[in-house]
Amino acid sequence: MPAVALSTLAPGEVAVIVAIHTEEPLHQRLLAMGFRTGKQIELIRRARFSGPLQVRIGTTDILLRRNEAAKISVRRP
Repeated sequence: MPAVALSTLAPGEVAVIVAIHTEEPLHQRLLAMGFRTGKQIELIRRARFSGPLQVRIGTTDILLRRNEAAKISVRRP
């Protein structure tokens, strides 16, 4: 199955991170929060009006801007 942007997942969908295409400061921040290639990620909910996405990695919930989520490639299982 081809990789898609994290921002395209529907709430409740689970995927695996395959790549992170961000600038260095954001890339380091994402790595510190647990965003690593091969990790499973679940989209919990989408805020209305182009608001942030709530994602779960392991037991940690994180809010991401949609433009940041669009730079994270994931693959559905």
